[in-house]
Amino acid sequence: MLTLKAAGLVDVEAGELITPGVLQIEGDRIVGVGTSTSSPSPASPDDSVIDLGDLILLPGLMDMEVNLLMGGRGETIEYSPIRDDPPLRMLRAVGNARRTLRAGFTTVRNLGLFVKTGGYLLDVALMKAIDAGWIDGPRIVPAGHAITPTGGHLDPTTISGMMPGVLEMTVEEGVADGVDQVRKAVRYQVKHGAQLIKICASGGVMSDSGAAGAQHYSDEELRAIVDEAHRRGLRVAAHTHGAEAVQSAVAAGIDCIEHGFLIDDEAIAVMVKAGTFLVSTTALADYLDVSKAAPSVQAKAAEMFPRARTAVKAAADAGVKVAVGTDAPAIPHGKNANELVALVSRGLTPAQTLRAATVTGAEVIGVSDRGRLAPGLLADIIGVPGNPLTDISVTQNVKFVMKGGKVFDR
Repeated sequence: MLTLKAAGLVDVEAGELITPGVLQIEGDRIVGVGTSTSSPSPASPDDSVIDLGDLILLPGLMDMEVNLLMGGRGETIEYSPIRDDPPLRMLRAVGNARRTLRAGFTTVRNLGLFVKTGGYLLDVALMKAIDAGWIDGPRIVPAGHAITPTGGHLDPTTISGMMPGVLEMTVEEGVADGVDQVRKAVRYQVKHGAQLIKICASGGVMSDSGAAGAQHYSDEELRAIVDEAHRRGLRVAAHTHGAEAVQSAVAAGIDCIEHGFLIDDEAIAVMVKAGTFLVSTTALADYLDVSKAAPSVQAKAAEMFPRARTAVKAAADAGVKVAVGTDAPAIPHGKNANELVALVSRGLTPAQTLRAATVTGAEVIGVSDRGRLAPGLLADIIGVPGNPLTDISVTQNVKFVMKGGKVFDR
C-alpha cells in the first residue's frame, strides 16, 4: 500500500478543503481517505509513504475537448495539413499527450480528427499506446473523425481554403452528406474504436463557412447521427454556436454542446430541460489569436468572443451542466488549466469550476470511477501549491501527478 500525505485535500463535491490530507493507494485505486495529523507509518515492509509537504491534493482534472493529434511542436497552420502524414502526427501527439498529463489532466476526450489520415483513427491508436504503458498520457476517450457536411466548419478543405480537388476527405474520414452517408460515417468510427461521436452542427469562427451560428446539418441528418450512435451505446458531442442550431441539436438528442458561444435564454432553457451538457471552451475568447486571419474570420471573432465571455455564466446560473474543455491546441497543450482560470474570471466560483473539471467531466463521459477522492475510485490524483478554492490559478502550476496509482511527475 502507498500513502500520500499532504497539507490538505479538496472534497470537490462539497467544495471544502480537508486538512491535513492523507490518501491510501493500493494498485490503481484509492482505498482510504484520512485526515491523520501524525505522519503515517508503513504497516508492513512493502508499504511506503510519499510526503508531499504543503501541496493540496485534487482528483485528476478532465478536459472534455482536446485534439492531441493537432498542434504542438513543429506544426504550422499553412503547411501541416498537406505536409504532415499520419506517422508524423502520431509522433507529435506523443509530446502533446505527455504535456497534458503533466499539467494535471488525467482524462480527456479527443474530440474528433479533421485531418487527412487515410481513414485511420489516430486517436484510438494513441489511446491504446497510452493504455499499454508504451507512452505517457491521459486516459483518452476518442471520437475518431469528426463528422461534418461538405464545406462544413470541420471540413479541413474549408478551414485551409483549399482549391477543389486538394485534400478532399472521404466519408470514412468524416465528410458526409445526407442520411445514408452520415449513418455510414458513424458506423465506420464505431467499427474502428471510437467511444463517442463528434459532429459539426453549426458554423465556427476559424473557417470561411458562413455565419458562425448557422446550422450545418439538417434536422433529419442530426436525428440519423444520434440514432446510429445511441443504438450502439455512444454519446454525441456537437460543435454548435448558434442558439437555433443548439435547439435543433438538443431536439435531435445530442448529448453535449461544444462551445455554445451564441446561446440565448431560450436555448439555455432547452438544454436545462433535456439535461444537455455544455463544454464551454470560454478561454478561447482570451487566447485565440486571429490577428493574421482573414477579415471575415476577424469579424466573426469580434462578434462572438464578447458573447462567449458571458454565455457560460448565464448557462451555469440557469442550471446547465458545464464541463471544462479547452479545444487545445487553440489553448496550447499543457496550458489546459487556463480554462479553469477563465471560468472563474467569467463569474463561476472556484468550487463550481473544480466540479466542472472533475465530477461533471466524469458525468459527460458516463463513468463513476473517477472525478473525486474517495475509496474505490481510480487513483488519479494531482497536487497543487495552494488552495484552489481560494486561488484557482494554482491549477496552472501542478507539482504532483499520479494516474492509476503510478507517479508521473513530482
